[in-house]
Amino acid sequence: MAVETISLPSIDLENFPEELGKLTAAATGMGCFRVFNHGIPVELMTEAKAVASSFSQLPDDKKLGNNDVFIGSGFRSHTAFTPLLESFGIYDAASTADVLAFCSSMEASPHQCEILSTYACKVHALAVDIASKVAEGLGLVGCSFPDWPCTMRVNVYDYTEESIGLQAAQLHTDSGLLTVLLEGEIGGFEVVDQTGKFVAVHPQPGTFLVIIGDVGKVWSNGKLRNVQHQVVCTQAAPRVTIVFNVASPKDGVVEPHAALVDEEHPRLYRPLNFAEYRKLRDTTDSRDGSALLLWQADE
Repeated sequence: MAVETISLPSIDLENFPEELGKLTAAATGMGCFRVFNHGIPVELMTEAKAVASSFSQLPDDKKLGNNDVFIGSGFRSHTAFTPLLESFGIYDAASTADVLAFCSSMEASPHQCEILSTYACKVHALAVDIASKVAEGLGLVGCSFPDWPCTMRVNVYDYTEESIGLQAAQLHTDSGLLTVLLEGEIGGFEVVDQTGKFVAVHPQPGTFLVIIGDVGKVWSNGKLRNVQHQVVCTQAAPRVTIVFNVASPKDGVVEPHAALVDEEHPRLYRPLNFAEYRKLRDTTDSRDGSALLLWQADE
């Protein structure tokens, strides 16, 4: 059965505070939205994807130089969860030193290092700005996100004629506060809407896709929607994406923001240790957001 294609809400980042209500409705409703007029040159976005694509051409022993800092944070080859995907991870993408160390481990050229470090720096600033706007839309004042740890993954999908129609990445939610996704030119990204059905979201050049994650749901006391999504192979052509994730508070402990808890809005979640939560998701194959049930507050 064909999946309906929808257009996500598009937020003009140069038109604030006028767009704040639209952003808030998208973050609490669908759980994802696009941003444009974000200030990051299209040329840099294109070059960053070219650098990402080059890593898939490395010998296997070089790929393995991208070591795990925590489970699943480094190089991942084809797995049951991502059968058509190779991906590489940068543990602290907010740190230029960490980005350059990753580039060194991949034996990237000086030009490639410059492209990836510049991209990470600019997208970090963008992600922090979006997170602040999301907080403002919830009525929170003075929320600051620059010191929240961030991760970045570069994904290279290996599509063939035989893989058309297959899942390239299984159904999941993102684990962190929010994700800023640079899409490839090839479609196949599908989200679960508020009615529970899959809808397809085609890429839109020059924009970023913002996805609310599990930490966002906990931190907002259930107001933000951690949207489930998957990737399906739609054509035999390379697909490259870059995922920038604002993970959790610096101390790694996530709990509902105090200003969002009162008699009318009781606490929905107990404090969550992000490292433990992320490990549980990966080791129990519960990446669809269901693991949050274990942290629900007592009645």
